[in-house]
Amino acid sequence: MHGRVKSFARAALAGLAASDSFDQLALDIARYQAVHNPVVAQLARHHNSELTSLGDVPAVPAGAFRMGRVSAHDASEDVARFHTSGTTGGAGVHAFRTLDTYRELCVSWGRRALLPGSSGRVTVLALASPFEPERRSSLGYMMQQFMCGFDGRALVGDGPFDASEPGRWLLGPGGVDVPGLRRGSALAAARGEPLLLLATSFALAWLLEALRGASLRLPVGSRIMQTGGFKGHVRTLDDAALVGGLGTALGVQPPNIVGEYGMTELSSQLYDSGFGQGEGGESVFVEPPWLRVVPVDPIRLRPVPEGEVGMARFTDLANIDSALNVLTQDQVRRVHGGVVLLGRPAGARLRGCSLAVDELTRSPGLARAARG
Repeated sequence: MHGRVKSFARAALAGLAASDSFDQLALDIARYQAVHNPVVAQLARHHNSELTSLGDVPAVPAGAFRMGRVSAHDASEDVARFHTSGTTGGAGVHAFRTLDTYRELCVSWGRRALLPGSSGRVTVLALASPFEPERRSSLGYMMQQFMCGFDGRALVGDGPFDASEPGRWLLGPGGVDVPGLRRGSALAAARGEPLLLLATSFALAWLLEALRGASLRLPVGSRIMQTGGFKGHVRTLDDAALVGGLGTALGVQPPNIVGEYGMTELSSQLYDSGFGQGEGGESVFVEPPWLRVVPVDPIRLRPVPEGEVGMARFTDLANIDSALNVLTQDQVRRVHGGVVLLGRPAGARLRGCSLAVDELTRSPGLARAARG
């Protein structure tokens, strides 16, 4: 199944016809999960789903990852367990039997979004704490893969690539490593290439504070991946102050500041197609060919017409060993070319997602399996 998904992704990115269609792959994954994943099996039984079409596939609420194990394999086969931050109701875990699919797809789609038209190397730094396996961060892992896949060289000397090399990760107990960013920028300039800076919105705000109005101009063509957002806020022109500050301090203009959206419960990411290019100044986020985002009615969980707001239901072909369909409380609206992410209503507990979680808690057998 992993091989089929990777083959589908490679063909889609190359503009070629794949041997599998999205719908057929999704159905095969759903049927596999209905046999091997107790969470999906319980939801399918509850809805009397025969899994003859994609509309029959139940969506697992993201909250289920905080209730117990959502997996189609035994814990003894785990090679990684990524943990959620726990900022929205307790930490959750996404277990992986292999990271090969995650790694290949995140790097190929990340290159397409962050380095369009480029097949060469760029210097990659992260305005984040160093990735360590024990920290179990999916974002940190993705950043590390970008460092390896897009750069793959030592920052100092001609030694082998080392993702933990000093100066690669620029956020620590002492705050933002501004001198490290200056050195990285100078190295990229000496190499005659752009710098790719991976960062959360808060880390970028901390960088501007640390600069105190000083300028640190990055090489021409440098780009910033902005992820995380400000909790409870939509990524629109409302954070134009941050974007404007980055333009003034780093010389990176809005077209080169690319928003990324990901979740620990997913294996795929979305990127915006242009900051503030949507109607009303929103960013329009684009999913890769192996991911679909469908806004659904918050009560009946049925798809809403294009242009209307609904809860986000993700169908992620890369989630082979967990849950194909993941339902979140984030609100989205489909528009031409992608989706607008509208965040989560402050203090809201949307009924549809709550009902989906309740369906899981009704089965003592499922609860025992999840805890196990």
